[in-house]
This record gives sequence, C-alpha cells and structure tokens, in this order.
Amino acid sequence: MRITQIIQKTYPLNSKIKNAVIDFSQMTVSVVAIHTDKVSNGKPIIGYGFNSNGRYSQEGILKDRIIPRLLNANAEELLENNIDNLDPAKCYKVMMKNEKPGGHGERSVAIGTIDMAIWDIIAKIENKPLYKYLGEKYCNGVYKNEVYTYAAGGYYYEGKNVQRLQDEIKHYMDMGFNDCKIKVGAISQTDDLKRIEAVLKILDSGENLAVDVNGRFTLPQALDFLKEIEPLNLMWYEEAVDPLDYLSNASIAQNTKIPIATGENIFSYVDARNLIRYGGMNPQRDFIQVDPVLSYGLIEYLEILKMFKVNGWSPNRCIPHGGHQFGLHVAAGLGLYGNEAYPEVFYPFGKFSKDMEIVNGKVTLPEYPGIGYESVPEIYNIMKDLK
Repeated sequence: MRITQIIQKTYPLNSKIKNAVIDFSQMTVSVVAIHTDKVSNGKPIIGYGFNSNGRYSQEGILKDRIIPRLLNANAEELLENNIDNLDPAKCYKVMMKNEKPGGHGERSVAIGTIDMAIWDIIAKIENKPLYKYLGEKYCNGVYKNEVYTYAAGGYYYEGKNVQRLQDEIKHYMDMGFNDCKIKVGAISQTDDLKRIEAVLKILDSGENLAVDVNGRFTLPQALDFLKEIEPLNLMWYEEAVDPLDYLSNASIAQNTKIPIATGENIFSYVDARNLIRYGGMNPQRDFIQVDPVLSYGLIEYLEILKMFKVNGWSPNRCIPHGGHQFGLHVAAGLGLYGNEAYPEVFYPFGKFSKDMEIVNGKVTLPEYPGIGYESVPEIYNIMKDLK
C-alpha cells in the first residue's frame, strides 16, 4: 500500500468562551485526511485526524515539513514488516527527520494530528475499532467497552451568570454525566467561590466537581485559593500554576489532600518525565492529563505510559486531555482511567457518535472500524470534503 495524498485545512472552533488565560473565539484547528490506495468495500481507505483544542492550526508546519516527508518516503520507511499496513513508529521516525530535540510546543501538535489519522488507517485496514486493536496489540487483548468520562465546561462568556452556570451543569447531569469540571481564575476569588458553591448545590458532593485554573495563578495565589477549596473535598484541583513550573506544582501537591491534576500542556516524553521527577505528584492520589494528540502522537504516549509504570504510576491515573472520540479509544484500549468530554463546547470536534450512550458517567465505545468519525455527521461533513 502507499499514501497517495495528504490534505490539510484550517477550520475555526466557533467557541465564544474563555478560561482564565485565553479567549477561544479566534481559535482554529487543523483537520487532515490521509488518502491511501488500500481499498475496503470498493472505496479507498482514508484516515482522518485533527488537533486537540487549545492549540491553533498547525498549517505551516504540516505543509512545509511533516506532510512532504511522509509523501516522499518509500514503502519500507512507512510500512510494517511483512504486513501491508502502516507502522506508526516508522511513520513517527519519518516525520521527525532532521528535527532537533526540544521545542515541543507546536511541532508536537502537528505530528500528533497526523498520527491520529495514521491510527485511523491502521485500524480500518484491520477492520476493527481502534480501541480493540490497541487492546489486542498492547494490553494482551484486554480492553474496555465503556469508558469513564466527565463533562468539561463551566467556561466564562459574556452574560453568563450563576444561574446560567447552574443550568449548564444540570444539562450535563441530564445527559448522563455524574461529574463535571468548571473554570476558575479569571475573576475574583470571591466570585469564583460563589460559582463553585452554586454548582455544588446541584451535584451529589464535592467529589463530583473539579476546578481548572489553566495555569493562571502564581504560587501564592494558588495556595491561597487552595485554602478556600480544601474543605470541599473536590474531585481535583487542575493546573493551578504554569505547567512547566514543577517546583510550584510540588508545593501545591504537598499542601493538600485534594487530588492534583495536570499534564495537558506537557508535550513530550522528556517533559512528562520531569513532571514525575520534580512535580511532587502522588501516584496514589493525583491524575496525569497528557494529551497524545498534542504530544507527538500515540507512539510517544506509549513510551510515556511505560515511563509512568517504571515510576510507580498506573495507567488508571491517566485521563487524557482532548475530549474527542480518539481519546476515548486510547483510554479504552490502553486501560486508562477515562477521558474528558466537551458536550457543549468546541463544536463540532467534541461530538461523539450518536449511538454512543452516556449512562451513569460512562460512555459506550463505537463499533465502527478505525476511530469512527464517519459516524459523527457534524465532524464527517468537514472531513469528507478533504479531497
């Protein structure tokens, strides 16, 4: 088989929301389609991918470096030995040709975007849902048919008062979620605490609510806020300080019984290892949110999981950032704790297949070959035009 073409386009996220750091109204996303000459049911197999939210389109890096390297590679450089299918590790090696170490901020996202489409192709050629393929290949045939998920929302936007926030959380509970996450840090501590209090009136307990600062606080601010929320026994306190400020993260972790969550802005194996070494995280309490799509793709993420295991961390402490169907496959196939969901934001890329039910905080996995974006009309309407 061979790759015949790779198409990339930039699309807006269309989300007029804010967290404590950024405004998403101008955020864009790269969507890619990798066309092959492999045929299934009379049609060429195409792999689809896009980058997770929070990072802009990677159009320049994709068009100038990553896509040409794949198109110019020969079959031996891309295919699995003795199997007419792509080898994701070989593809990763080709994409990283002539790249220096370090500088993970945007290059890692571009490669992760292509990587998603590569895994879509691999599983389609095997005629299996991706999560089953991953479980069979990497976890001795063990995989989940449903995955824990929580509703990531509670963003700020103009005119959104406490009543609207409560209405949003009620809607998530009606959809089948048990847990949710809201943003904090963009307004006064007093007003944020009122928002938290309002949400807790709807949920069963503090353990059903996580709060996310998106790295906005200084260490003194983070510790001051922690004093206020400590008695609430929240689900977790997320990314209170800059994601690469491991010393400050360690100070927070050592001063709380609330689980700490971070990692969505850790974009490489080396940075993930530094987080484990110096971030003060507790492998029996805390959660790691490294996003495979933002951190060079699933091949790098598999190495990160191996490193975690060596350092006493179970995959069950991992909840990838991203909130998309690919992340659900990864969580189900590799035995992770779960995956987040964006039921009302980042349209349409946070949508799941319509036949994937959310019941008691868990979502069923799709049975379509590959990732199954063809079963999500809102996303596939964009992807099918990448010709």
